[in-house]
Amino acid sequence: MTFLEKIRCLFTFGQGVALPLPEFDDATDPFTLFASWFEDANKSGILLPEAVSVSTCSSDGQPSSRMVLMKSFDNDGFVFYTNYGSRKSQELEENQKVALLFHWNVLQRQIRIEGTVEKTTLEQSSGYFNSRDRGSKVGAWASKQSEKLAHPDELKERVAQFEQEFSGKDVPHPEFWGGWRVKPHYIEFWQGRASRLHDRLCFDKTEQGWETFKLHP
Repeated sequence: MTFLEKIRCLFTFGQGVALPLPEFDDATDPFTLFASWFEDANKSGILLPEAVSVSTCSSDGQPSSRMVLMKSFDNDGFVFYTNYGSRKSQELEENQKVALLFHWNVLQRQIRIEGTVEKTTLEQSSGYFNSRDRGSKVGAWASKQSEKLAHPDELKERVAQFEQEFSGKDVPHPEFWGGWRVKPHYIEFWQGRASRLHDRLCFDKTEQGWETFKLHP
């Protein structure tokens, strides 16, 4: 974070408690509201506003959470990329239900998302992979994500191995690496307020569209 971004972040800290929620009705679109809040988070100076907690659950009911970076969103959902052999991917293969949580403390805002997942297309995954820097591409090949290291230097050795293998040529997109799209059926916009009288604006997907309502804090 640059010095200017730090100043901007300090300046905006806590201002969210004074921000009004938009007027809403049955025509209100949660994706348009998400885009507006995400833009506010970007302007606030928050470091990595696209950071989001992804919660998955194994087939035996054990939940787990971790932070990833959302790389795109539209009316079809929210996309992040990972190794398909990772724990989160294995759990998503077993149980397609997932939850996301964005938390932007300086704005006193968070967004909770619940839904199911599907894999992005090979073209989408390759397109994003090819946009990454070379070190990240090599790292994707080298890391057997979520597996135990055979010895402390294994990862370093694997990085050297693939740097040599791809020396002088483009790093190809590995078939074991790609994206997940979270397709939401519930989205909650949480706005902090004084005295803990927070606003909770919710969107629940039905066959007719999005039902909107508010919850007690």
